[in-house]
Amino acid sequence: MQIVEKSSPCVVNINTVMLMQDAYMNVTPQQGMGSGIVIDPKGYILTNNHIVENTQSMVVSTFDGTRFEGKLIGTDPMSDVAVVKVDLGKKKLKAAKLGDSDKIRVGQISIAIGNPFGFMLRGPTVTVGVISALNRTIQADRGVFENLIQTDAHINPGNSGGPLFNKAGEVIGMNSANIPFAQGIGFSIPINTAMRIAKELIEHGKVIRPWLGILGLGITKELADYYNLSSTEGILVTRAFSNSPAGQQRITANDIILSVDGKKVTDMSELASYVRKKKIGDVITLLIRRGNLEGPVSVRLAETPSM
Repeated sequence: MQIVEKSSPCVVNINTVMLMQDAYMNVTPQQGMGSGIVIDPKGYILTNNHIVENTQSMVVSTFDGTRFEGKLIGTDPMSDVAVVKVDLGKKKLKAAKLGDSDKIRVGQISIAIGNPFGFMLRGPTVTVGVISALNRTIQADRGVFENLIQTDAHINPGNSGGPLFNKAGEVIGMNSANIPFAQGIGFSIPINTAMRIAKELIEHGKVIRPWLGILGLGITKELADYYNLSSTEGILVTRAFSNSPAGQQRITANDIILSVDGKKVTDMSELASYVRKKKIGDVITLLIRRGNLEGPVSVRLAETPSM
C-alpha cells in the first residue's frame, strides 16, 4: 500500500524511562513506550502526554533504526497532547502530511500506523477500519476527554501517539486511547485540535486557557425534586473556587447557572466548551438564580492556574 510506504517515515517510536518507588521505597527505573508523529522536519514530534510525562529520559527511533535523544518541550494533561524535540544534527526527518479533521465523515476509511511493541515486530503495525463516530466523550482514569474520533481500526498497546490517516495519506487524528474489552473500539484526538495545542506548547511550553473557576452538575428533574431546587434546568454550582473569576464575583455553591451570554446551558460540558472558545480577559455574562432571585453576573475570565 503506497500510503504505508510514504507515511511510515513520519511515524516514530518513543521509549521512555521513569523512576518509580516500590512498596519498600526503593527507586527503580520503569520503561515505557509509545508512538509519535513528526510534525516538523526540524525535529518536532507530536505524541501523547501520558507517554512522556514525568520521564527522566527518552529515546526516539525511526523505523529505519535511527535513534535520537528526545527532549520534552511541553505537555498538556487535559488534552493528553505533548511535544518532543530531537536534535537532528545532519540527519533529516520527514514531516507528516496533515489533513483537516473538521472534514472527517462517519464511514470513511481510517488507517492507524504505529509501533505497538517496540522493534520486536521489526517494523510498523498497520490496521485499517472506518470512522465509526465523531465528537465522542470518554471518561478515563486521567479525566474526561471530549470531541474524540472513534474508529474500529485496531489500536494496539503502544500505538498511542501514532497517527490515524485517511485514504489520501493525510493525518486526521492522533491515536490516544482504546478500550481493551470493547471489541477494538479506538479513539483519536482530531489533528486540528492536537496541532492547535502543539503550537502553544512549542511557543509557550504550556497551553494557556481561560478559566471560570467552578464545578457543577447539569440539573435533571430527579435532581431538582431530590434537592428541592428552584429550577429544573441549568447547572447547579457545587463549588466556586474563592480565588477564581467566578468566586471573585461571589458566585457560590448552590447557585444555578441558567445561561451564558444569553445561551441556555444544560450541563458542565456545554459551559466548559463555551469558555474554552473565549480568550483570557474576555467578559461573559451568566444568568444566575439564587433561591427565588435571578439576575445577570458579569465575569472576566482569567488564565487557568498551573496544577
